[in-house]
Amino acid sequence: MQDKYKEMLTEEEYRVTRQKGTERPYTGKYLNLKKNGDYHCKCCNALLFSSDAKFDSGCGWPSFFQQTDNGNVVYQEDNSLGMSRVEILCKQCDAHLGHVFEDGPAPTGKRYCVNSVSLSFKSEDE
Repeated sequence: MQDKYKEMLTEEEYRVTRQKGTERPYTGKYLNLKKNGDYHCKCCNALLFSSDAKFDSGCGWPSFFQQTDNGNVVYQEDNSLGMSRVEILCKQCDAHLGHVFEDGPAPTGKRYCVNSVSLSFKSEDE
């Protein structure tokens, strides 16, 4: 299964999505994107987030206050790097997306902090 992803993803996309890496802050192509549309998993195209839930958190990665209502984002405890965090993964293919924190805006109070390389974007205009 991993060989399939190695063939279809760039080295950086593979490192982040399949090996639980992180892109450098303030470098992701979707950080400042303001277009209306949907964000999908880079690996399997599952719908994950809508631009309606995107906000500027100042953390250096695209941030959303909720996932789409299809439940394609799942949670896993992450105690790596000496921290206790909640990792977010794609339910369909287990791709690492980023982490979720409890310091986001209303109405959810959540901040889904997502690596741009874990995502693909489909504009409402397409």
